[in-house]
Amino acid sequence: MNDAPPSHPQNRPAPYGAKMWGQVQHLLLNLPIGVVGFVFTAVTLTAGLGLAVTVVGLPLLAAGLVGCRALGSLARRRARVGLDLDVPDPGPVVVARTGVAGWVIAVLTDWLSWRCALYAILLLPWGILSFTLTLLLLVVGWPVLPWAMRCLGAVDGMLIGSLLAPGALTERVKELEDDRGAVVDTAAADLRRIERDLHDGAQARLVALAMDLGLAKEKLAETAEASDTEGVQAAAQMVDAAHGEVKLALQELRDLARGIHPAVLTDRGLDAALSAVAARCTVPGGVKVHVDLKGPDGTVQRPDSAVEGIAYFTVSELLTNISKHSGARTATVDVWRAADRLMVLVQDDGRGGAAAYPGSGLAGLGERVGAVDGVLVVKSPVGGPTGVTVELPWRTRAR
Repeated sequence: MNDAPPSHPQNRPAPYGAKMWGQVQHLLLNLPIGVVGFVFTAVTLTAGLGLAVTVVGLPLLAAGLVGCRALGSLARRRARVGLDLDVPDPGPVVVARTGVAGWVIAVLTDWLSWRCALYAILLLPWGILSFTLTLLLLVVGWPVLPWAMRCLGAVDGMLIGSLLAPGALTERVKELEDDRGAVVDTAAADLRRIERDLHDGAQARLVALAMDLGLAKEKLAETAEASDTEGVQAAAQMVDAAHGEVKLALQELRDLARGIHPAVLTDRGLDAALSAVAARCTVPGGVKVHVDLKGPDGTVQRPDSAVEGIAYFTVSELLTNISKHSGARTATVDVWRAADRLMVLVQDDGRGGAAAYPGSGLAGLGERVGAVDGVLVVKSPVGGPTGVTVELPWRTRAR
């Protein structure tokens, strides 16, 4: 049995183990790869800049930068294998215009491509230094080789991380693009649901109502001419049925409007809106709701309307899932403010086993929450209980 904790000496990697030899290999390869990268970068960029006044100059320069990006991709893969360094891959160059001119402009204005070119230039002197020191240590520096490799690897990692990793702004833009896609998909799904509900529910009832009222109108006209008592009763029954259809159609429209944005949420806030949702939940033991949105000054405040809406629909969907799938007897909803964040915790004593796998309802909720820089965490062991924590920003924009 190997039950020793991670800090135990027998769990520590051997100084002269595979990790050290991976670092040695990485540092020795810096020189040949640095020579190739330096020659390629120097030739293509010099030729491209020198011929920039001609037709082929800028395309040649762009092609050289694309090659530098490929060298950067190779360096990131080498760092993962040899240095055990996790460097995220950047996205492809975004080409806004079609044609060769659009591609050239996109490549020339991509800062990562120029940073890859700078790395290819700097790798040669660093490769000479790291190759020489590594070779010297292999020959005469055995006692300090593992620690020296660790230091040289750290310097190499700093060079790769600073020049080849995507910038924070680039990552933020990518994250916002993903969030925008999630918001667009959610909005499209909501529109399809509204269209389907209108077409299959309220619209069909209103069409039937129009037909019934038309028949009733004709019947009353005939009755008025013939003084037919039975006809009057039949017309009254038609009108009564039409009246019932009107009430059903109105109820469906109210339900649909509640699904879009409930009036109670707009008028009275999360406390009243979530209490109304909890009252409709079919959990046998009921749902307890506790909302505390007091600010630092002790007064009750409200978050942005968009955040309120996301919190409302998230709790509503979670309570629906609890009613349908969990087998729970009781559930609780807690909402509170923590500094500039809105916290939501929904718990139940059901069978558990819930997970946010791709395509599931919980995954969809996570995308909706993530669209405003929120976080959704599911803790649901098999056998229960289940707890879903949602963290949302108090404001979606600066004020």
